[in-house]
Amino acid sequence: MKGLITRNLRLFFASKSGIFFSLMGALISFVLYLVFLKQMMTQNWQSVPDSKNLLDLWLMGGTLTVTAITTTGNALGLMVKDRESNRLADLILTDQSYLKIHSAYLLSAWLVGIIMQLAMYLIMQAYFMIQDGIGFESSILLPLLVVMIFSSLIWSVFNMLLFSFVKKVDTLGKISTIIGTASGFFAGVYMPIGNLPNFAKWLMKLTPVPYDSAIFRQVMMKNQLNDSFKNAPTEIITKFKTEMGIVIGQNFNNDLKFMGLALVILAILVIILYRYNQRVVVNKV
Repeated sequence: MKGLITRNLRLFFASKSGIFFSLMGALISFVLYLVFLKQMMTQNWQSVPDSKNLLDLWLMGGTLTVTAITTTGNALGLMVKDRESNRLADLILTDQSYLKIHSAYLLSAWLVGIIMQLAMYLIMQAYFMIQDGIGFESSILLPLLVVMIFSSLIWSVFNMLLFSFVKKVDTLGKISTIIGTASGFFAGVYMPIGNLPNFAKWLMKLTPVPYDSAIFRQVMMKNQLNDSFKNAPTEIITKFKTEMGIVIGQNFNNDLKFMGLALVILAILVIILYRYNQRVVVNKV
């Protein structure tokens, strides 16, 4: 299986255009923030000390969620390509079992998601350090890495479930475009969740995306929140966290529990569909 994982990673990172387009959703959210949202949001929260730094971290948290979604999906696109070209059936003829092949796709996407999140984090961190003088907090690196690993896992499983229904590369491209666009909305980076109508808020909260963003933001913004709101009343802090999507399920533990439940449900569905996909592929051998 190690050879299969190496092959999948090599094919992903060999395509420079593939890497770029896998980050397109994250780059769009980053650029939109810089060009349109940043000034407006800074004005809305100008009474908060160091609001610019606070909002930079807010954007970074949501963008890392988008990165996890789109890059793992792009990596799993190889599974669809292999299925359409019957290369997947050819792999079955080797000494690799279908379980190992299937697991290799998942593990490859998981690793890609972690690597690309780290890369995107470093890009954003470097930019905001130069542009806004935002500090580099070494204390958050370990918890942030843990969140990246977990985030990459859940979105790898999600995309594997989604792409289990995709048989054509042409369809894959269309779905990837939709996911890239929708992920920024559901992660609350195009517009803070507090600015959305109630139906949109309800719809977002049915998915793991805003919870993932909230977990990232709580880890990354913890110290800056304490500094910016150290003299503020509790209701002001609660309002900011709620409107900006920093907390979705009342607290960090609830957000984490929802993500864990979503992972279990998605994993069960993937296992169920695994049996069906195995029969389809094996019948082609």
